[in-house]
Amino acid sequence: MGKVKVFGAWVSPFSMRVKVALQMKGVEYDYVEEDLLNKSEDLLNYNPIHNKVPVMLIDGKPIAESLVIMDYIDEAWTHNPILPSDPYERARARFWAKFIDDTLFPQLIVVFMSHGEESEKATKEVDELLTIFEKELNGKKFFGGDNIGFLDIVASILAIWIPCSQVVIGKELIARAKHPWVYTWADHLLQCTVIKQNMPDQHKLEAYYQARFASMNIKVDQSE
Repeated sequence: MGKVKVFGAWVSPFSMRVKVALQMKGVEYDYVEEDLLNKSEDLLNYNPIHNKVPVMLIDGKPIAESLVIMDYIDEAWTHNPILPSDPYERARARFWAKFIDDTLFPQLIVVFMSHGEESEKATKEVDELLTIFEKELNGKKFFGGDNIGFLDIVASILAIWIPCSQVVIGKELIARAKHPWVYTWADHLLQCTVIKQNMPDQHKLEAYYQARFASMNIKVDQSE
């Protein structure tokens, strides 16, 4: 396999996915930290459609979008698989990953950036979506069973970024009383070495969101 380079950002949950997947495979790579407010010409050239991180280069050939990159990583380096071996279970993992990125996460953003009736409606929908998603855990330690895998990496946004946003905004979307299995899963996930080594510092992340939300005139919780 050729030389690997990753363009990412420390604040991006999607960049972390790629870093975790590569580390689980034991793949060495060069990393380029992007300023999301002043993106490099290289990033814009390698991902001209979305202009977003992450982008992974294999001998200079770009692959964009975190789910696509993770799929590539699992196929290119077949040891230590992150996707299930069973085709049906692989399909289910990919389905729920798309559910997180295309349905759940966008609705969470609506909650954080809205107020009043719109926020209440979005919060109710998020609660319903989380209840459906939680059933996929069905009492398991991780989504794939006893070991961290593809869907756990994708869902890490629920264990790291959403709790941080909740603290900053002061809105609780994932409550232990309502979603105990999600909380238990998150507790297990945050103990995984590969997650701890690649996740952003929570205090630094909170400070970033304080500034980011304030710049967008979103009310934030300034309490200590």
